Amino acid sequence: MEVTRESLRVTTTILGILVLVSYYYGVSRADEPAKLWGGVPVSWQTYIVPFMFIAAIGYLAYWWVTLFQMDTSTIESLNWPWADSDGKGLERLAIAYGFVLIPSALWLESTLFHMSNDYTWTPIVVVGILSLVSLGNVMFGLLAYDAHLSGVENSWILIAGSLMLAFQVIVNDLIVWSIKFPW
Repeated sequence: MEVTRESLRVTTTILGILVLVSYYYGVSRADEPAKLWGGVPVSWQTYIVPFMFIAAIGYLAYWWVTLFQMDTSTIESLNWPWADSDGKGLERLAIAYGFVLIPSALWLESTLFHMSNDYTWTPIVVVGILSLVSLGNVMFGLLAYDAHLSGVENSWILIAGSLMLAFQVIVNDLIVWSIKFPW
């Protein structure tokens, strides 16, 4: 299957909406939504919530620049910083978006499943999902850094967007939340 800029726009829009719907649905059906914070103290929650919005802004900035501002040839030239361009930048970008969006849509449901079942393997699923999102974010950062090295216009927005997202998905979700959650 060929990845095009238009198909990536449509797919990321649909998946992004699914992420938001999954969060709304999950929180609305949780018996005690506050338990989703796990062991994160209330005083930390007031610090973490603004970073959720900062992460969303960072994601949207990255999404807007890559899929609406960059020309297709520039996107196709995106690569990992240690490799030469091979024209498969759209595929790399699609993989990165997939790693961020698909697991993000599954995280809350997997957490609720863990909370309502006493299986030993459910923490692995939840932390694995957060790890996949973090990996996708690292991929965003590497593609952004390559764009910067290649002199791509507005690559600083890509770097900033990936860092804004990284603070939430890697630091607050994968590390802080996973450590504090009462597994």
